[in-house]
Amino acid sequence: MAQWEKLRQLDSVYLTQVDELYDGDAFPMDVRHYLAHWIEGQDWDRAARDHDVAMVLFQVLLENLDIQHSRFVQGGESFLLQHNIRRFKHSFQRYQEEPYNLANIIQWFLEKEKEILQNAELAEQVQLLQVQQNPMETDSQRNIERKMADVKNKVQCMEHTVKCLEEQQDEFDFKYQTHNMEGTTNDAEKTEQMKVLQALLNRLDASRKSMLSGMSVLLDVAEDLLCVLVREELVQWQRRQQKACIGAPDSTCLDQLEKWFTTEAECLFQVRKFLKKLEELMGKVTYEHDPVKKQKPALQKRVDSLLTSLLKSAFVVETQPSMHQGKGPLVLRTNVQFSVKTRFLVKFPELNHAMKVNVSMDREAPLVKGYRRFNVLGTNSKALNMAESMSGGMVADFRHLTLKEQKSGGGGKGIHDLSLSVTEELHIINFNTEFLLHDMSVSLETSSLPVVIISNSSQQQSAWASILWFNMLCLEPKNLLFFANCPAATWPQLGEMLSWQFLSSTTRGLEANQLDMIAHKLFGKQQSYDACKISWTKFSKENVPNTNFTFCVWFDGILFMVKTHLENLWKDGSIMGFVSKGKEKTLLKKKRRGTFLLRFSESIRDGGITFSWVDYSPTGEPDVRSVQPFTKVDLCQIPFHEIIRNFQILEEENVPENPLLFLYPDTPKVEAFGKYYTEKSGADSQFFKYIRTKLVFVSKENTLEAKSLMYSDTVEGEGSGPMNPRYGLGGEAVEPSTFLPLPPSPDPMFPDAMVNPDEDLNPTFQEFLDDQSIYDCGLRILLCVTERHQLHPTPGWYGGTHFNALLRRAGED
Repeated sequence: MAQWEKLRQLDSVYLTQVDELYDGDAFPMDVRHYLAHWIEGQDWDRAARDHDVAMVLFQVLLENLDIQHSRFVQGGESFLLQHNIRRFKHSFQRYQEEPYNLANIIQWFLEKEKEILQNAELAEQVQLLQVQQNPMETDSQRNIERKMADVKNKVQCMEHTVKCLEEQQDEFDFKYQTHNMEGTTNDAEKTEQMKVLQALLNRLDASRKSMLSGMSVLLDVAEDLLCVLVREELVQWQRRQQKACIGAPDSTCLDQLEKWFTTEAECLFQVRKFLKKLEELMGKVTYEHDPVKKQKPALQKRVDSLLTSLLKSAFVVETQPSMHQGKGPLVLRTNVQFSVKTRFLVKFPELNHAMKVNVSMDREAPLVKGYRRFNVLGTNSKALNMAESMSGGMVADFRHLTLKEQKSGGGGKGIHDLSLSVTEELHIINFNTEFLLHDMSVSLETSSLPVVIISNSSQQQSAWASILWFNMLCLEPKNLLFFANCPAATWPQLGEMLSWQFLSSTTRGLEANQLDMIAHKLFGKQQSYDACKISWTKFSKENVPNTNFTFCVWFDGILFMVKTHLENLWKDGSIMGFVSKGKEKTLLKKKRRGTFLLRFSESIRDGGITFSWVDYSPTGEPDVRSVQPFTKVDLCQIPFHEIIRNFQILEEENVPENPLLFLYPDTPKVEAFGKYYTEKSGADSQFFKYIRTKLVFVSKENTLEAKSLMYSDTVEGEGSGPMNPRYGLGGEAVEPSTFLPLPPSPDPMFPDAMVNPDEDLNPTFQEFLDDQSIYDCGLRILLCVTERHQLHPTPGWYGGTHFNALLRRAGED
């Protein structure tokens, strides 16, 4: 958590200290508050010692104040806030000539804040009589910190060595020049002076050799550290980012890497500075077998090589390409805007707005017949700057790019004749910039992960499946022909990826028993699924047996339904979801009457959910029943918790009953779902103008002569046939749900309902008109459904021919 956010959460006694700290005019609290993230991300200690760095930070501070003022104006904030920001910017102008004074002031305030935080934390520890442990660092992080401290320490020692060497050389040079100017003729005295000069030269030579040897050791440590940063930490971050794109809960924060890269770069530039100083000293004093003349070129080449490698690795894509309304990252659609963000991990304030990033496409496009090519349109050139990043990093944030397919010269010819679909065709977006600082120039390039480019929203689902498969399995981000020879996935890999989809969409992943059901669906019954593999074709191209859709489509439909309509119930763990019919029967038949569970349909393409409950026959035999699954069409009309709350089944003599009493394993229904109920009890007044109604799902049961407790576990759907999910276990048919108007409700879902007057119906009344039914111009009628009733929601049933039909049928009864 940021330092300023921690301060704001302290007790009032410490907030008073913060208020007193900012009571004066040295540094306004408003500026500290609105620019908190940026302020805490800068190296004010370095700025206080370096005029150039201080000047850059001073200018960025003024720029950020302008940006904040614009936000106030656009957001309609008070005139006072706008006025204060302008006043603060004007006040800071007094540091124009000496910006390091402002850096000193800000650094002082940050240190005082840390003292307040430390006092507050210490008081809390004393109160709780326990010492809080520091966050655990990984062995890798501790190793890097040790190496980093070693490099920084050697650089400081080298800086002292250079000063001592310069002093020695000045002493030798002074005595040598004095000796030449005096021009003594006394041989003995001349010989003595030469001995002194030779001793000084020998000491100078030894110091130069020692310094060059120490510099070589320093570069060894720096190279070792660079290998860890580039070949391990950066590679691991790239893999974490790749998995995060498909839902993995991995951290992709770059702040720690940026700190390490920046420190390493600073140390290497210091070594270059030392070498330049050696060259200056050698220009003043040199001699035969001078070690500087012999060893400096190799050291210079080595340090430049290390810096070049570091700088090239430091240019990365922080946020992968993504459409604003897309299903996920890395799926782009032609002529639809997308965004992408690059970042340079070497944060030197003097580079702010100095490095321009350019965007291009498919520089290394494969020579495949029919392979499409695209142009990047929009603002495709932008400078790296610190103002667009909340953490103060050097970023270029491209927010309004689009792609347009090249109509001529793109595709058609190639050395490979592969049959790749549009959603298996991978493309890369490239970025390049130029680093120029301290007479060192390096061309930098980076690229996005492969993207899939579609032209129609109907291709979105297949494109996302390709992105999932690629980033789950491929460790070579530039392998654009991955789908030409696509590997299979092991079940542990696939199961983890499927769980990530739910975790990223709903913050709750899949449990082991849910994953086992999915594995059973894919591979059949196995003792262990760890060795099982699934091919790309079976995942996304072949239909699930006895259906007309693929596994990928089925899973995605369920995920969309949960995210759109069932997210809260899923987070609570109320939905068992992925459970087979056989497992469902095993779980419920041992439970008391009215115990039910919620599971997903296996036979509906776009996602369906149903509930199954257990009942007992007069002889005590368990009977598990299910209803036809509810789809997103149903859930758009009535929330699922309301369906469960008010669902009724018409038993013998048309007596409605809600069979759902306890959510598996034994949670009372109201305890599981009561917090989601929105209807209030009672009415607002004794009389109300209109009859209030609500919609509920009602099923009717036809008892068959032959009952069987057991049901085939191998049935693909929920019913007696693969595509007929209307029958529950035990051979009892549960018909499709119908809408039924109930007595007045204080919070109706719909105001009215109507009966179809064209049907030959024989309605009956279960309640008749009472004394309060007729008043004003309204007639209160309560209808119930017989086995032939079909009611449909529509406004205005109480008027015209529909109303007359109701009266006529009521009279007949």
